[in-house]
Parts: sequence; C-alpha cells; structure tokens
Amino acid sequence: NSQPIDLLKKLLPGLLPLIIFILADEIWGTKVGLIVAIAVGIVELVFILVKEKRLDRFIIFDTGLLVALGAISLLFNNDIFFKLKPAFINLILCAVLGLSAFSDNNLLMLYSKRYLRDITMNTEQEKAMQQMMRILFWLMSAYTLLIIYSAFYMSKEAWAFISGGLLYILFAIFFALQFISGRIKNRKMLIEEWVPLVDEDGNITGKAPRSAVHRKPGMLHPVIHLHVLNSKGEIYLQKRAMNKLIQPGKWDTAVGGHISAGESIEQAMQREAKEEIGLEGFKARAVARYRWDTDIESELSFLFVTLYNATLHPNKKEVDEGKFWKIADIELSLGKGIFTPNFEKEFSLLKETSIIKGST
Repeated sequence: NSQPIDLLKKLLPGLLPLIIFILADEIWGTKVGLIVAIAVGIVELVFILVKEKRLDRFIIFDTGLLVALGAISLLFNNDIFFKLKPAFINLILCAVLGLSAFSDNNLLMLYSKRYLRDITMNTEQEKAMQQMMRILFWLMSAYTLLIIYSAFYMSKEAWAFISGGLLYILFAIFFALQFISGRIKNRKMLIEEWVPLVDEDGNITGKAPRSAVHRKPGMLHPVIHLHVLNSKGEIYLQKRAMNKLIQPGKWDTAVGGHISAGESIEQAMQREAKEEIGLEGFKARAVARYRWDTDIESELSFLFVTLYNATLHPNKKEVDEGKFWKIADIELSLGKGIFTPNFEKEFSLLKETSIIKGST
C-alpha cells in the first residue's frame, strides 16, 4: 500500500539541506556549502509556513544541526564533526523506528494520524506498516554504521556518496521490492475467493480474502449450514476430508460453506449443496442464526433444514463419505470427538426447536 511511502515523502524534505550541502560543498567548499544549505532550509521553512500555515519541526531540527556541527567543524578546522551529522540524524531516526516497530508506542503511526489526516489505515495496513518499519530499522542501522565508518576511514568523496546518494538508492531498492511484493500479493488476492464481512445482525460491513478471515477470530463472516433430514427422522452427515484446514476427518453438517462476496444466502446454499453432496432444486427452511468463534476465525452461521429421501452422491473431492444417521446413534456418540463442535451445537438447536426428536 502507498501510505508508508506518502509518510516518507512528507518527512524527506527535512533532509534536503544536507543533500544540498553535499552538492554545494563539492563545487564551492564547506563555507559556501553551509551558506547555501542553510538558505535552502530557511526557504523551505518559509514556503511551508506560507502554504500550510505551520512550522516544520524536522526541517528546523535538521537545519539547526547543520549550523551547529558546521560551526564546530569550521572552528576546529576538522570536518569530522560535520561528517558525522547524517549519522546523528539517522540514530534518532533509528530510535524512532525501533520504538515504533518493536513496541506498542508507534510514534510514526501517531505522527501520521496527527499531522497527515488525509491518510487512513485499517488494522491490516497498520500491521503491514509496522512490519515495514522493522525492516527499515535494520536497514537504517546498517546504513548509519556505514556512514560512521566512511567518516573516519574513507575519502570525502566516498563519504559524500554514502551519506547522500546512497540513501536514495537504498530507498529506491527497498520500495521497489515492496512494490513488487505488493503486486504479487494483489495478484494472489485477485484469484482468491473473497467473502463479505458482517455484523451480528448479518449486515454487510466490508469484505476480505478467504485466507485473511481464517488467520484469527474477529473478522466476522457469514456461512451457511444445511441439515438434510429424511422422512424416517434421520439426519444426513458428511465426513470431512482429511485435507480440510478445520476439523479434518470428523462428521459434520450435510452441507456447509462460505458465502462469497456478492452472493446471496440462497445462492450460496444451492451452490454448496450441489458441490458437496449433489443436491439440487430443493426448498429449505431457515432455523437459526448464531455466532461461532474459534482460535482462527469468527463465523455468523445461518442454519437451514430440508427434507430429502433419495440417494445423495457426495463429491469425493470435498467429502470423504456421507450417510444418514439415526438420532439415537448420534446421541450415543456426542462428546467423543466423532462430530465437529459446530454440528454438536446445531444438533442441540434442532432439538430445541423440535425439528428433531430425542431418542427418549
């Protein structure tokens, strides 16, 4: 996403006086370079003050540090103090990045929310930004050490390149890799199934990739569960395939599945019934709606029942096997790990609503 890049675009102007000094120093020397760089800093401050009605603290800090270290360098006739200036700035940046990336005190996030009100981030974007800041922390830490080394042991030309142009090259490589990674993720998401996000009343509040809603509880999404009964009072159950992510190998509701984004409950139920057990053209009755939270997801389950007496043909790619169970046999097997917790919950709901009768 572009939010971290937008944030860095807002911060980078504060580094412009340093970049100007490096270029001017190469042409006219340290004294003239300082004058030109300080003049640029002042112009930036005035421009932002007139245009945005605010003082940019980062530009003030950077220009002030430029003046202080430049003066020390000229006073002692030793430019080592000045050459270490980029390292001082980077150490402060590394401290902010480290605190933001590895603790709950995300200073950059607070800064962006306070000063960049046009930028908004959801929870997933905030996590992505924090992950990016961790990478930037290690990158900038290594870069800072390289500046310090170049200040003491390398030529002035090498130091000028490392403390100036190299920073933009590193940022360009970093954001190019971020862009490529983002495109790859977006391409995967385009071919992935998306599901709606809902509140507990079933009202749609957004949508998310199916993989995202299975990472943790909290992203409430709707699912349909269809119970198939016959005239003998038996219930058809499917045995979940062993390659299923959730509850593999256990007996479960005849039909269960996610509602896709843009799909109605009825459409999802007819589609899932056909895909899983070959059931088509049926009429179903709505029984209940309930929320179901596990360690990896939050579901809003819409529960239906239908009557069907013919032979069903489960899809072997979706279901290991399927059969009608007698109520007495189900009751004897409850709580023994044979059925999914979802089914046991729904079995009790079917009894409470008198859709099925107990064996006693």
